[in-house]
Amino acid sequence: MAKTPKGLITKNQSEVFSKDLGFASTQDSSLIEKRHQQIVDGASKIFFEKGYHPTTTREIAKACGMSIGQLYHYISSKDDVLYLVHKHMQKVWYNYLKKSDFEKIDDPVEKLTEALHYTLLFMIENKKHVQFIYSESKYLDKKHLRIVLDMDYQNVVGFWRSLLEEVKKTTSIKGDSDFLSSVISYLLAFLALRGWTLRDKPNKKHVDSLVDFILRGLGVREIGIKS
Repeated sequence: MAKTPKGLITKNQSEVFSKDLGFASTQDSSLIEKRHQQIVDGASKIFFEKGYHPTTTREIAKACGMSIGQLYHYISSKDDVLYLVHKHMQKVWYNYLKKSDFEKIDDPVEKLTEALHYTLLFMIENKKHVQFIYSESKYLDKKHLRIVLDMDYQNVVGFWRSLLEEVKKTTSIKGDSDFLSSVISYLLAFLALRGWTLRDKPNKKHVDSLVDFILRGLGVREIGIKS
């Protein structure tokens, strides 16, 4: 099994993904990033309105303010666009976490708790994107689905695995880190995907309860959670 990075996609990995998907690779990377963001913003609006499957690349181009020729300079298929949405969400999530300054926390359990807390808040605030990704990824072809799943395993599951490994250095954890990090990744989407089953809209009380549930399941001590 390939070694899992601790953070999000590295520059080299990103270049590999881009090459595999046929994205433009001869232009300035900052321009490509800007165009990819333009595509994500435009495509997301129409995806939320019509759904992924019925939407055509011509409609995506129009929503992005591009000609169909310009769009195909940065993607090779509609599946590439959904890949970009996945990649964008992971970056936005990690930037959201960084604003909490969780990386500056020395205590591993407190750092894990803070990351869980802010990730749940992110999931609630971006539930439409989360629901879209979970529901529409089934339309990806095998190649793109494999790339997206690998990206999720490396960046999301890998992130939680790295935090659990830090905790293990000071505290005993019940279970295998790889398995537990996958379970945590799944549980954190609960409020976005199943929040409709709650009597009230997902709120801080639900966030605190779910964080406490995860920490107790891991067998680590519970600590105070920031409001």
